[in-house]
Amino acid sequence: MESVPGWQVSFLGGIATWIVFSSILNVTQKLRSLTQPWISRYVMSGTSIVLKIQKYEHRYLDALFSGLSCVVSVPFYTAFLPLLFWSGHCKLARQMTLLMCFCDYMGNCIKDVISAPRPSSPPVRRLTATKDEEDNAMEYGLPSSHTLNTVCLSGYMLHYILSYTGSHDVSTELMGFALVCLVVGLIGVGRIYLGMHSLIDIIGGLALGLGILTLWLSVDMYIDDFVVSGQNVASFWVTLSFLLLFAYPTPELPTPSYEYHTAFNGVALGIVIGIQQTYHQFHHENVPRILISQLGLLAFVVRMLVGIPTILLVKFCSKALAKWILPILAYTLGIPVRSTSYIPALNGTGKRSDLKQSSYVQKLFFFSKQTSFDIDTGIRLLQYAGLAWSVVDLVPSLFSHLGL
Repeated sequence: MESVPGWQVSFLGGIATWIVFSSILNVTQKLRSLTQPWISRYVMSGTSIVLKIQKYEHRYLDALFSGLSCVVSVPFYTAFLPLLFWSGHCKLARQMTLLMCFCDYMGNCIKDVISAPRPSSPPVRRLTATKDEEDNAMEYGLPSSHTLNTVCLSGYMLHYILSYTGSHDVSTELMGFALVCLVVGLIGVGRIYLGMHSLIDIIGGLALGLGILTLWLSVDMYIDDFVVSGQNVASFWVTLSFLLLFAYPTPELPTPSYEYHTAFNGVALGIVIGIQQTYHQFHHENVPRILISQLGLLAFVVRMLVGIPTILLVKFCSKALAKWILPILAYTLGIPVRSTSYIPALNGTGKRSDLKQSSYVQKLFFFSKQTSFDIDTGIRLLQYAGLAWSVVDLVPSLFSHLGL
């Protein structure tokens, strides 16, 4: 039996301790009382800037900025990252996936701690062209997740490309940096133009993104080494995922942010477990890469045609399996549960507005005073863990059997 490294015990113990003491000391409420009034004043005073930018309203600008927002949205990355795994650039794919999960956690935590409003509409015109944008508008404003994600993921991709190609040409580096800055700038201006954020939200997303990217570039090699060849990887990450469900602040009012966090928490869990099990088979550094070594464009297209339906089927099956198993497990353990959307028979009110997110410790059944627990959180975690696992384990196995 493998011994458990001391740093793992210390790290997980630190998170558990933070969960308990942050609830006892009401850390979220105290931070909100300090930051929310200040941020809200900036949002209100920034309305004039939003209105000035929106004076240039035009259908072409509507289409441009709505399209850009979709390109850097969560659904886009959810579709793009599996293709990156199947293209052979596995290291980039797993790093960008884990980085996005970290960005989602940090960004949404800050959103719900501060609970700062978005620009008031009216007078601001808010354009939500897709269902995803409508859901985003239900979240709090600071920081801008689109800006945060764009800074981190485009910056990391540029770092990877320059490192992978070994380029030391200053003009190439400057061109890449200028392109990243252009994209980030357009996203920031676009979020203001669409009425989704104020200037302070964009500045907050930019500052947080640069901080996270700097941190990630200093630890990415250690994280990657641990995921592919560390000790107790699966047990450590399962415990970490469980704790992160509870190490999340209670917003002033319920928002979709916790649901997004749960989904990405599941994605990280599935990716890590799948990579740890199959690294030497499908994800090592010598695998064929598209347009570089042994993986042709036609073979990649066939991979997409096989892989995408497979992961969608796994997502459906894992959700159905979780909906069947978790209620039985809860009843067996004597834990009362409810469901806000997935299992109508367990929905006591039928109204999403009645959902109240619990505080840190109240989410832990052994500390909680709640009468029931939302089983949708566990279902969502397992659903997305199954989806992510299929991306890096099941689907590459199919590729191997099919000679792709």
